[in-house]
Amino acid sequence: MIHDQRAEKFRQIVENKYQIYNSLFMSLPYDKMTNIGMLLPFLYEESKNGYEAGKTPEEIVEEFFKSHTDLKTEEQKLELLFKIIQYIERQVVLFDSIEDAAFPSLHSESDNGTVTNLYERSLQEHKLEKVREKLKDFTVKVVFTAHPTQFYPSSVQRIIHDLRSAITTDSVTNIDMLLQQLGKTPFVNKEKPTPIDEALSIISYLRYVYYDTIGELFTKIKKTFGNGHFHLHEDIIQLGFWPGGDRDGNPFVTADVTKRVAEELRSAILKSYYSHLKFIRRRLSFRGVSEVLNQLSEELYAAIFNNQKITAEDILKRADEAELILVHQHNSLFLDLLVNFKDRVKIFGTHFATLDIRQDSRIHQKVIDEVFARVYGNTGASYEEKFNQLIEISNPVNSDDFGDIIQDTLKTVAQVKEIQELNGIRGMNRYIISNSDAVKDVMNVYAFFKVCGYEDEDIKVDIVPLFETMEGLQNAEKVMSELYQNPVYKKHLERRGNQQTIMLGFSDGTKDGGYLKANWEIYKAKEVLTKLSQQNGIKVVFFDGRGGPPARGGGKTHDFYASQGKTIANNKIELTIQGQTITSIFGNKEQAKYNFEQLLTAGVENDVFKNAKKELTDKQRKLIIELGDMSYKKYSDLKAHPMFVPYLQEMSTLEYYGKTNIGSRPSKRGSGNELKFEDLRAIPFVGSWSQLKQNVPGFFGFGYAMNEMKKQGRFEEVKELYKGSDFFKTLVLNSMMSMNKSYFPLTYYIKNNPKFGEFWNVLFEEYNLSKDIMLELTGFTLLQQEDPLSRKSVRIREKIVLPLLSIQQYALMKIQKGEGNKEAYEKLVTRSLFGNINASRNSA
Repeated sequence: MIHDQRAEKFRQIVENKYQIYNSLFMSLPYDKMTNIGMLLPFLYEESKNGYEAGKTPEEIVEEFFKSHTDLKTEEQKLELLFKIIQYIERQVVLFDSIEDAAFPSLHSESDNGTVTNLYERSLQEHKLEKVREKLKDFTVKVVFTAHPTQFYPSSVQRIIHDLRSAITTDSVTNIDMLLQQLGKTPFVNKEKPTPIDEALSIISYLRYVYYDTIGELFTKIKKTFGNGHFHLHEDIIQLGFWPGGDRDGNPFVTADVTKRVAEELRSAILKSYYSHLKFIRRRLSFRGVSEVLNQLSEELYAAIFNNQKITAEDILKRADEAELILVHQHNSLFLDLLVNFKDRVKIFGTHFATLDIRQDSRIHQKVIDEVFARVYGNTGASYEEKFNQLIEISNPVNSDDFGDIIQDTLKTVAQVKEIQELNGIRGMNRYIISNSDAVKDVMNVYAFFKVCGYEDEDIKVDIVPLFETMEGLQNAEKVMSELYQNPVYKKHLERRGNQQTIMLGFSDGTKDGGYLKANWEIYKAKEVLTKLSQQNGIKVVFFDGRGGPPARGGGKTHDFYASQGKTIANNKIELTIQGQTITSIFGNKEQAKYNFEQLLTAGVENDVFKNAKKELTDKQRKLIIELGDMSYKKYSDLKAHPMFVPYLQEMSTLEYYGKTNIGSRPSKRGSGNELKFEDLRAIPFVGSWSQLKQNVPGFFGFGYAMNEMKKQGRFEEVKELYKGSDFFKTLVLNSMMSMNKSYFPLTYYIKNNPKFGEFWNVLFEEYNLSKDIMLELTGFTLLQQEDPLSRKSVRIREKIVLPLLSIQQYALMKIQKGEGNKEAYEKLVTRSLFGNINASRNSA
């Protein structure tokens, strides 16, 4: 019933508004080609009917030119296609803005997963004290990354913000003006953004969205669960930050960049305090209080503009002085304003968000080998000999004696202490190691600190291994077991409060092992590492490298975390978000608050409310293992197919990701010309399948495995698993989301391709098999039937981008045939990436 009401509301305030404002937008004359708004619907109809009739994108676009234009030259046709792409990009922004503006009307304060709902449920089930107890020690941490899945220029971001506000108030005049501005504002970065650009882009979200959102949510939780004895710890919601610190495969992130980003984070939070204080001083204008707050304001100004040092403790000390006068001399008038300010200082310190360092273990090994060879001149020493000698080194190594990568690694480590002094310990306190699959990968980082002159007690940094490949996940238990027993590392952990963070990578896991197998291996690794950590008296925290689409660990986040049972440590929910996930899930105050609440309550519910569907029985485990192994075999066979990499290279947009200028990082690891599967980054890999509307990493092998069970007469077991396990159910529903965003008619023409026809058919057959068997399993008649709002959103977005996909495929076909202006067609492919990337935003 609620689903039906919301679906109707969505139709009224999203679909209908889009039709109205889109018609306004389509009639605006931006340039000499004023009829594009009228032509676009014709290209959509040609595409929709053409694909259903089995036509190729080339036939569809040429038919469009012939029937609806009088253009003759290739140059004229290309110009029209570029203009159409520009229109579609802006239609996506318009729909995003309308959907975002409708968010508060489509979601209620008492929805499942909200703080209010958690409170009401805890009262009904007499679990209020247990919830309070859990909240005392629980943390949610969202870590912003700069992974290139969306990067609007800041000018466009500002228009989006204003457009959303205008749509909220239905101000047609403002909307009209903003749509005109949108039509004339460039959407594309002429040059690749630098890591500093990426950092500043996300810092603007920190200042203008998260400062208020998290502060208000903290106050809400305090008021909802407060009872005089309940103390909510200020770390309950934390922010992490990777732009400027994540140098894995990004040669443009240097020690200087990291330091500059740390300074920008500090400056941003001090500016937020300064603005907040300005508002408070308008109310607290009382004798004594006013003078203290004025002094604090001047100190903040000096710290921002004159680089004077100020700590969170300094700010709180002044605020305490003001509070004392307010309480004793002015009847505590407006005290809540001052308390709210103090809470934010406790939450954000002078760091705003914790800047992480991340680097690949192979780079670390190179650094260790070169440093050791330079200091000791012995290149044949074992790893243990190198480590033991380096941690006993008497004089710090001079980084200037080495080449670029060595120098930068050492310089980065050397400046951690300096950043901690300015931004506080929380400003930078961990080092993440990609491709961790051995103890030495962790211990090498410890050695760096010793080589840079740190005493043991001065290494106030958590060392975090990242297990991401199938091999890495399977090695995780052995690696962590050895680490926990290592005397040097054991002492380090004691100094860090016996807490160990372990990061698990969904993106590379899925790329490596396929959707079902990767998710199961991560689940299993968490269980094993939870038990191991408990046995060693270590509090373990799992940090999930989750992306936007299900193939990269995304999907329904609340359902994912709420489905993890008691066998997985639940001390903290920590995950990465990036690109379109930032703008679509955490992009404005209403959405951010709602989704932070969803994460928080998922973690609390797991511990407090019993649910048999969260605990996997031995029988269920056995069945998931069987399904996982079968799907892995099917996916591995696909990867081993001789056409796998050539198909992506020649038929998809993979080669064009690096030309989009949406991210500072190269689109593949390694520098050779030959493309190897292992060098592919997960984002271009998954994104290329998405551009083809095939979304292979999100479902391939899953349907095959279930069908094998059906052939064995065991499909009832799979149905029981779906009904009885929240974990398995979440995987199925997320995989269905991937399939719902697939559209194989777009590439029907490839089935007749002499080189790739057979390979395309393998993909198409698995898609049809997966779709049919998942509908049978769930009892649905439609993909995503359980989530009508998402389904409607996907349908409209897919309709908007269909002409764009026709243009993209048309250009790819021209390039493959070697026809016409190759450079112009390549630009068409690159430009058409943006609209489709941005339209896929609701995948997290």
